Amino acid sequence: MTSIPFFRAATSRAQGPVGIIDIGSNSVRLVIYEGANRMPSILFNEKIMAGLGRGLAKSGALDPQAVERALVALARFKRLAEDMGAASLRTVATAAVRDASNGKDFIARLSAIGLPVELLPGHEEAALAGHGVLAAIPDADGLVGDLGGGSLELAPVADGEVGEGVSIPFGVLRIAAMKAHTARDLERAVVAALIKAGWTGAPVDRPFYLVGGSWRALARLHMALSSFPLPIIHQYQIDPGEAVRLVRSLSQLDPKRVKNVGGISSSRVPALPHAAQLLAVLVRLLKPSVLIVSAYGLREGLLHRSLPADVRAQDPLICAAREEGVRQGRFPEHGDLLDRWIAPLFHAAPADHARLRHAACLLADVGWRAHPEFRAERGFETAIHGHWVAIDAAGRGMLGQSLFTHFGGEGVPHIVSDLLDDETIAAARRWGLAMRLGQRLSGGVAGPLESSKLTIDGATLRLELAGGDVALYGEAVERRHRLLAESFGLKPTLTSN
Repeated sequence: MTSIPFFRAATSRAQGPVGIIDIGSNSVRLVIYEGANRMPSILFNEKIMAGLGRGLAKSGALDPQAVERALVALARFKRLAEDMGAASLRTVATAAVRDASNGKDFIARLSAIGLPVELLPGHEEAALAGHGVLAAIPDADGLVGDLGGGSLELAPVADGEVGEGVSIPFGVLRIAAMKAHTARDLERAVVAALIKAGWTGAPVDRPFYLVGGSWRALARLHMALSSFPLPIIHQYQIDPGEAVRLVRSLSQLDPKRVKNVGGISSSRVPALPHAAQLLAVLVRLLKPSVLIVSAYGLREGLLHRSLPADVRAQDPLICAAREEGVRQGRFPEHGDLLDRWIAPLFHAAPADHARLRHAACLLADVGWRAHPEFRAERGFETAIHGHWVAIDAAGRGMLGQSLFTHFGGEGVPHIVSDLLDDETIAAARRWGLAMRLGQRLSGGVAGPLESSKLTIDGATLRLELAGGDVALYGEAVERRHRLLAESFGLKPTLTSN
């Protein structure tokens, strides 16, 4: 086996994309990322469900047919990475290859085709899953559980750091081959494995972050059964008591119906009962406060851990919104200025609202190039369905409502009504109205915002303009000033200095 160092984080897009090949017990995947900044974009993503660990529990070896299928896919992945100009390509293997009697032979065959493989030990796999969660949920504080085909990794996360983790041989493929006939049998086996691995942690009333394809598929099923209005899996939350319900539902549902649930691969369906059974056991043992799904895991953890500390400390939502705003907007850095201009109106808002409002301001131009009749829809679509992280469904609802209002949309989109209460919707509408006023007053340029002030003064919403800028207070600006004031229950006032 070959151990290769972490690739260095790219300092600019010019250094080219970076690629990761992840050889798991169930799937084999290539992801090409556009650079190694705080929130790298995915240029390419392909996987096959090779099932390398399918017979591991019985034979102790990688499945021969799966090996040949994986080798064909991996040769393709290598060629694709080269053709896409990947500046760095890292190939890692996890539990199945690590534990198999013929794992070294498999690695040797990959080395022969020019793919040196790093075999990750279990504790490293757990740490990288933790870093993957922190990449997308920076304030994560609880326990990360990464369920693969061959193993389960557990690692605590808090304050932006990953604690010491463990790996136990309880992947969905191995559970299927076990002789655990009841939930209690499985629980006893899991407890014994955790003790053997040296696990001493048992978080109470803290979140449990779910990583891995089987658990994501399980969450999609729960989303469908619950008729959740926004089918975005990242940061989807499940009450821990629902784990037992999922076990019961899967025992009663026709597999064909499960396959029809959007986003669930047919190859994942056979593993779902085992994933649900294990989750129910862990809920009983760990007593988490909530289950939170993470779309990011080991691969993103590799990138995240390689970044400088100051880059890791950046807010990924703000970074991504700023990049999107630059790509679609007219005036660089206008979003930051707009946020500072409207901030005095919302000084008492919760801290998380402040960062969501900042993201909305950074996206304040994303609908500009759409047809005027559809700018509100474009802004809403960008916010609600964008590839954002560090934001939950309610946050997307606030972002979507603010941009919908900002671009002139009337009323409240039905998804927002399903996600937010009336008070929160009203707050998001005020963000949109304030942004709308700032954009119209300034025309998108910096000068008028830098020389003016917008404040709440008693029963009035005061707009203070420099003497030379009073001419900017035309009919459209006056109307938007009035609408914003009315949303606060105030009267608009104009002053000059």
